[in-house]
Amino acid sequence: MSKITLETFAGGKERKSSWGRKDEEYIADFCLIAKRTLTAAEHQIFRFHYLLGADWKLCCRRLKVERGDLFHEFYRIEQKLGSAFREVQPYSLFPVDEYFGGSVRGALTAKALALPLSSLGRAPLRPPLRECA
Repeated sequence: MSKITLETFAGGKERKSSWGRKDEEYIADFCLIAKRTLTAAEHQIFRFHYLLGADWKLCCRRLKVERGDLFHEFYRIEQKLGSAFREVQPYSLFPVDEYFGGSVRGALTAKALALPLSSLGRAPLRPPLRECA
């Protein structure tokens, strides 16, 4: 079980805080955005490979697709979901610290101001996969 956190926010007249389970809320948002963004076939691949941890060989057998086609699907799914997770409003799912309240949206640090805009490319997000023993 995860911990329950007390979140405070400004602007409320009667209640200025709320209780929540941020880990479960993040998981639910992650899965719902993936389901809304992907087609049925893409979501099936996403579930097998990314959520259930099946390797590419098992996915090829189960879905009856060739290895090259499967990897192209992996890349398309990563690109679609990376964009969707970054662009969801009001709080993007990536970077994670913004979702969990670690930073204030719109506040730029000195380090961020020093980076040229060309270095902030839009590479696909690749979540870590569980290693098979």
